[in-house]
Amino acid sequence: MTKIFPLFLFGLAAIVSAGVETETIYLSGRDADSPVPWEFMVTGGRQANVWTELNVPSNWELEGFGVYNYGHDKNKGDEQGLYRYEFTVPGRWSEKRVLIVFDGVMTDAEVKINGKSAGPVHRGGFYRFEYDITELLDFDGVNRLEATVSKMSANESINLAERKSDYWVFGGIFRPVFLKAVPREFIDWTAIDAAADGHFKINVHLAHVRKANRLKAQIYGLDGDPLGEPFYATVNDDVTTLTTQVSGQQNWTAETPNLYVVETTLMRDDLPVHTVRERFGFRTIEVIEGEGIFLNGSPIVLKGCNRHSFWPGTGRALSRNRCRADILTMKEMNMNAVRMSHYPPDSYFLDLCDELGLYVLDELGGWQRPPYDTPTGKRLVWEMLKRDVNHPSILFWDNGNEGGWNTELDDEFGKWDPQNRRVLHPWELHGGIDTDHYEGYASVEKKMTAGNIF
Repeated sequence: MTKIFPLFLFGLAAIVSAGVETETIYLSGRDADSPVPWEFMVTGGRQANVWTELNVPSNWELEGFGVYNYGHDKNKGDEQGLYRYEFTVPGRWSEKRVLIVFDGVMTDAEVKINGKSAGPVHRGGFYRFEYDITELLDFDGVNRLEATVSKMSANESINLAERKSDYWVFGGIFRPVFLKAVPREFIDWTAIDAAADGHFKINVHLAHVRKANRLKAQIYGLDGDPLGEPFYATVNDDVTTLTTQVSGQQNWTAETPNLYVVETTLMRDDLPVHTVRERFGFRTIEVIEGEGIFLNGSPIVLKGCNRHSFWPGTGRALSRNRCRADILTMKEMNMNAVRMSHYPPDSYFLDLCDELGLYVLDELGGWQRPPYDTPTGKRLVWEMLKRDVNHPSILFWDNGNEGGWNTELDDEFGKWDPQNRRVLHPWELHGGIDTDHYEGYASVEKKMTAGNIF
């Protein structure tokens, strides 16, 4: 089954110079409202051992396959889903590096391209991961993607953190899958600190740099008008930092969700090699212990709710329209904040929080005790922050849920976040913020008298 999809550009503006932009082709649907059928077989439960088709993204239980389980079930189905899909790529991509990106797979994923392994099995259900598949591709013909998805993880700490929980547990490729083509030397990702006083810093993480030697950046409003002058840095490591100072910017808050774009270009002397764009907002978060949470120098009060990534008809496979409806419902109820329970959400949910104005507590997976083991947790913290770090809507990182925190991971967040946002332990006084749950009147009165709650 061969399907050829139109080319989509990854970015917010037109091409600056041919060949230096990241190009993207979706192999799946962009969300659950526009799925793409792949060849599929499940190894157990309903419709087992028969090759048929399954929408991607989706959870296979909601499509009539496998075994339904709730997190508290002692004996869970351990079926696997076998996926196959054929695709072609533009011939010009042979001069680039090509990566395949999975936005979320429950729970372990083994990926092959044309019968060869794309890389190590990825374990962890709520995190974006990718493989460089350049050397595995046939640029002149049809390519075959095979993915074996295990509903239960081979890592027991992942099962305890994500599968033994107070919610439905599903299997499947439930978030989008896409290819991206970048130059041979490229910008891998960026981490931004844009403060309310106009100070701007961006850590640019580079990959395979050999001859490129400069970085150039320019900030723009969403109307395309530049904010300040271009600024530069000499490439001196795998991570290079650029800084500037601007004035006249409109800062970001939930009430005034002002956004900007920074265009960053890797260069060889004056020749552009790779250009990326990242959306962000200027804002400064401070926690003054005993006084409260301050945004851009003004105190704020968070009024919100928890949110699961869930829809009755599609499970954890969601859409932009449903995410927008959730956010607008919360705002109509005079809420200004949302906690991700109990894992990172779809990336487009965070995009909409940035656009519409909603404060976010982004949460590493974990269900009470025990949490992820330390090596696994370090990897998943990195994957979570690599994807989410530049969202101005995110005020705090949650290290797991209700006692499901591994304290050995607390310092990992700051390694990747130049804003050094506070790390919270839900259900505990930590980092100067009391996040205890299920309070009664008397306990709240006691905490407020002691100055332990804002």
